[in-house]
Amino acid sequence: MEGQERPVLDETVLDPALPPWKKDASSCCQVDFIEKPITYQEFYQRYLRPNRPCLFGSHVTSKWRSRREWVSKDGKPNWNNLKEMFGTLTVPVADCKKVEYQAQPKEDMTLAEFLDYWQDLCRSEHDPSKPCLYLKDWHFCRSVPDYGAYETPVYFQSDWLNEFWDQRYHGEDDYRFVYMGPKGSWTPLHADVFRSYSWSANICGRKQWLFFPPGQEEQLCDTTGNLVYDVRSEELLNSKRYPHYQKDTRPIEVMQGPGEVVFVPSGWHHQVHNLEDTISINHNWINCCNVHMMWSFLQSELGRVQQAISDCTDMEDWHGHCQVMLKASSGINYEEFVDFLACIADRRLMDLATTEDGVEVKHPRHHHHRLDLRTVSSLLSVIMADQDCQRLGSVQSKIDSLKRALEKLDP
Repeated sequence: MEGQERPVLDETVLDPALPPWKKDASSCCQVDFIEKPITYQEFYQRYLRPNRPCLFGSHVTSKWRSRREWVSKDGKPNWNNLKEMFGTLTVPVADCKKVEYQAQPKEDMTLAEFLDYWQDLCRSEHDPSKPCLYLKDWHFCRSVPDYGAYETPVYFQSDWLNEFWDQRYHGEDDYRFVYMGPKGSWTPLHADVFRSYSWSANICGRKQWLFFPPGQEEQLCDTTGNLVYDVRSEELLNSKRYPHYQKDTRPIEVMQGPGEVVFVPSGWHHQVHNLEDTISINHNWINCCNVHMMWSFLQSELGRVQQAISDCTDMEDWHGHCQVMLKASSGINYEEFVDFLACIADRRLMDLATTEDGVEVKHPRHHHHRLDLRTVSSLLSVIMADQDCQRLGSVQSKIDSLKRALEKLDP
């Protein structure tokens, strides 16, 4: 691990005058390159809490197994090793030259089939007449749980999202992914799931990232509120369709090299291009610094659902149906969000209550755990004031139970 073995914070983070979610991203106009190890507390104060992007040097990934075994001496993907180890596994592959419902359509194939296509494309010197396929969102850890391709850098280990998903789904689902794509493959403009953070490590190859700070995406929406698919498109110049776009709207550009790791803050829209044949490892994650943004996102998504079926408000249990649709469209609803908070709170309370021979043992992440619990408690107050939440009896009972559990924590 770089900097420290665990994500440890000191007591200053518990200052009530410093809420963990206070953001100052609007003033960010450049992305720092971190060429030497820093402590977790430095990362927390300089980037995580202020919601600012940064780029870590290759020292963070230098000891990873994937960087030894997935890359050839010439810096290209090691086709033979990858085929031999994982070739029979099924992977999701997107077609970057097609658009369906504002997304790149996907199909499944074996990794060996995808690598054969990729090698053939390289032999053709990336012939533009050939398809541009991109292996995306492969749940590698779920497929190969014992391989150990990498270790999550210490800066990103306070990860409520995967902690909860691991507990709830017992390894059947997660937000840990591998991407593999040829030169020219890309991902359209988007913000990450649940408005989570993400981190992305290049195992080999180079990427170009185009970042837009929170709020700037409004200039990239059409009259129906939909984001432009490709920020390089000339359709943005159509003032009738994109009335809020300004010609001086420019992204913050980051060039990411082999072994380097990008930290993507919450709510930052971004578009990503592979400048070379590239393999990367990506996580989405949420913690005490951005969980409130996840809640705001759910509120916004519920509003969209309610608007979509506003002509059916006289149906029985309309609010319950809205929650079912919210789960289907967004992957989580209000009840599961409260379950998410309860899971994190229960695990923190359990760690803080650890004793040996009747004597309390101070957990190495004592201050971080207390910060997590303070955040959950504060967010509960916000959730309880939500009118839609107040109409959901099962959610209210879970909130009451969680409040009682949090009352056990010493001030």
